[in-house]
Amino acid sequence: MGVNQGRILIVDDEAQMRNLLRIYLTKQGYEITEASSGQAAFDQLANYTYDLVILDVMMPGLDGFTVCEQIRSIYQIPILMLTARVDIKDKVRGLTIGADDYLTKPFDSEELIARVGALLRRSVLQQQAMEQQMLEFGQLKINPLSREIIIDHQTIDFTPKEFDLLLLLASNPHRVFARDIIIHRLWSYDYEGDVRSVDTHVKNIREKSTNADLDYNPILTVWGVGYKFNDKGASK
Repeated sequence: MGVNQGRILIVDDEAQMRNLLRIYLTKQGYEITEASSGQAAFDQLANYTYDLVILDVMMPGLDGFTVCEQIRSIYQIPILMLTARVDIKDKVRGLTIGADDYLTKPFDSEELIARVGALLRRSVLQQQAMEQQMLEFGQLKINPLSREIIIDHQTIDFTPKEFDLLLLLASNPHRVFARDIIIHRLWSYDYEGDVRSVDTHVKNIREKSTNADLDYNPILTVWGVGYKFNDKGASK
């Protein structure tokens, strides 16, 4: 199949449609996961990292609009909605609540592939732009461009993985990251080491921050789940 081009979550209650999308997209090098309902999609998103969600509008239980709105309230992942409806009001509604693009069934495989590729490229550019902005939380400043962490005007020495971990959490201050999600983001999808290595990096970040006289713990433990950034200093 070649190089993995990204991970895509397909959310559709029709197995035939999920299979069709899988065939089209795996040929392009994408790694595909399927969910047959909105709840199944939430379970996948809570446990794994995806680069794009393809979401059907007409599903029993939680419809695509509801699922889209709930995904967007937590994640910044691109969402491509699929619909058999041609009413412009439905498209406007989907785009208004957080969808990034719309594709009407039946669709041509080339158009699907083009739209998926465009969304992923746009997402990468947005992420790169965000990562180049200085993040400031009171005493703590994180410069993604120079890869420097500054506490009280002093540059503190962090290892590359410690820097990446703190940047990941600080860039998503309202999100809790499970250890395996952090592993997937900072190492790779096929990492075979101990997920507890994340704990060691967190411990080192906390110790270095304390030694640099940061007056709050930059990483909070959410028991039974993982870690999140402490943006306490943001209002200072």
